[in-house]
Order: sequence, then C-alpha cells, then structure tokens
Amino acid sequence: MQIATVLSHLESIAPLSYQESYDNAGLLTGQPDWECKGILTTLDTTEAVVSEAAANGCNLIVSHHPLIFSGLKKITGANYVEKAVISAIRQDMAIYAIHTNLDHVPGGVNGRMAECLGLVNTRPLLPLERVLRKLICFVPTANLEQVRQAIFAAGAGHIGHYSECSWAVEGRGTFLGGADTRPFVGKPGLRHEEPEMRLEVILPAWQSGRILRAMIAAHPYEEVAYDLVDLANPHPSVGAGLVGELPEALDERAFLDRLKTVFRTPVIRHTPLSGRPVKTCALCGGAGSSLISNALRANVDFYITADVKYHEFFDANDRLVIADIGHYESEQYTIDLLFDLLREKFPNFAVLKSAIATNPVNYY
Repeated sequence: MQIATVLSHLESIAPLSYQESYDNAGLLTGQPDWECKGILTTLDTTEAVVSEAAANGCNLIVSHHPLIFSGLKKITGANYVEKAVISAIRQDMAIYAIHTNLDHVPGGVNGRMAECLGLVNTRPLLPLERVLRKLICFVPTANLEQVRQAIFAAGAGHIGHYSECSWAVEGRGTFLGGADTRPFVGKPGLRHEEPEMRLEVILPAWQSGRILRAMIAAHPYEEVAYDLVDLANPHPSVGAGLVGELPEALDERAFLDRLKTVFRTPVIRHTPLSGRPVKTCALCGGAGSSLISNALRANVDFYITADVKYHEFFDANDRLVIADIGHYESEQYTIDLLFDLLREKFPNFAVLKSAIATNPVNYY
C-alpha cells in the first residue's frame, strides 16, 4: 500500500480545504508514492517520536500538530523542529499533519472531546462559510432520476442530518446542433425544443470534481448545461468548536471535577463560578480564546478550551464560566481518534499509537 492511499482516506474525512488559512496541514516530509510500512499516530512530532516510529518499523507519522508551521529558512538542528526534520529525512520518514481540518469536521477533535464528556445534541460553535456549492443542471425529464441518483451517490445532496436533498422544476430547453454533433434528441442543423428539468443540489466544494464527473457520466447529452455556484451559506455540520448539552445538569464544582478526571489535568484555570447548574457547554480543543464571543452568543454555561490569556478571562463578563484545561490535555485523545480512524479502514495494517507524552508543560 502506498502512503497516498492512507492520505486519501484521511482527506476524505478531513479535507485539506477545511483547514484555517494560517495552518499547514498535509504531507510535510516524504513522498506519497512511497510504500507504507507502518503508521504511528501522535499529537506532536519530535525527534523522539521519529525515533519511536523507526524503531517500530513505521515510515509514516500522522500527527495532529504540523511539525513545520511557519517557513524554515535553515535546517541546522538548532531547535526541536529542525532536529525532527533532519531525523525524518535521514530515516526516510513521511510526516503528515491533520490539524484544523480535523478540528472542523464532525467526529473530529472537538467531537472526541464532546464524546468523552458525554455531551449530546452537538453542533459547530462557528460553522465554516464558503465551503459549499450549488450545482444546477438541466436534464431531459425522462432522465432526471438517473442523473439525480448519480449525483447523490457521488456525495451531493446533504443538508445537516438529511441526505438526498434536491429541488427540481420543469421547463423547456432549446438547442441547435452543428454538423459535427450527435444529439441525444433532435437532429443536427434543426433547432430542437425539449421538456427538461432544472435540478439543484448542494455539495461540499472539495467534492466538486467527483460530483461533476458523475453527473456528466450519467447525463445523456453530449454537452451538459450546468452552473456551479459558490455559496456563502455556513456549513451546518462543519466548523470550529462545538456546542452541546449534558444529559443531566451538574453542579459547577462537580462539573469541574469531571473535567479534571476526563482530561487528566491537575489544574484548571477558570473564571468565577456563577452559582448556576451546568447544562449547556461549548468547547474548542487547543487555543480557542478567539471563540469566546461565539460561546457567549450561544448562551452556554461553560466554555472549555486552552491557552486563554489573562485579559481574555474578563471576556466571560459574568455570563459564562471559561475553563482553561490546558492545550495538550484538551487534545490528548486525538492520538486515539487517529488510531481508530486508521484501524477501522486498514484493520490488517500496522497502526500504532505513540507512547511518548509530548506535553511540554509540567505542573508542580
């Protein structure tokens, strides 16, 4: 199996187009056409993790955090990034990062956090915009269903928890074929009028190519008339952070105890408690202070994240409790998440979890 096969699977779950503009997800070292000998999942890639992968016969590291985040102007081994890059290149180690794109998808980093906390009825805290398109095509009435089913099978027509969503209206299309045409209906040189259906479906922008190919393959016309339109609509299932509910309300201190237990942290930095029971929560793995305003608009009781600065705690404004559980602590289960996603797809292949705790923060 080539490394490209593994990457294709991961990108079908968390497309690279879903990453933030500042991010650097994707293949960072190595070649996609290399034979994959084994996979190691990790939160961070360090020189020790590269050595661990090599010792276990793996030549692909799937890491949540990108090892190379900003540009490298030199590689002299002066810091942990350069040391890890040198080690990876020497040992023909491929490193793949799946970062904010995995944060944004259902069942991703935030979904695993919510699952560990037992949250239900989850939805994105900040849905992504401009990642959807509308496909409009014109189909002979008799061929509508075969084209629609082909489009659905290729991945179009999903809106939230609904599938096979479309809209169609009847009209009449005209065309005049030239001398070199072989029209499905009508004759070359004569204008033809045909009863047609205008079919509209919504699709993820990253799947446009596959869906267009499926539509054209199923369509009877030589030349298919269609429009592909970028939408500003927020994606109902894809976005930053999550909002959810506890099955039963908890006392605030009991909820803090649950956070400490679930995320295995000795310390939680938080704003003053409100004295109200905790029922609704928002969360964002990693550095999520930019979403405090979204959590306020969602009217949640608690916002769980990491890397909150001193003055940002004031933004709670006595309307919610901000709980900073630590960056590593919030994302630690991503290692298990990646392992599960890969083992489910490649059950007979060597997939391992890193045993190295890469958290650079210690508590005394």
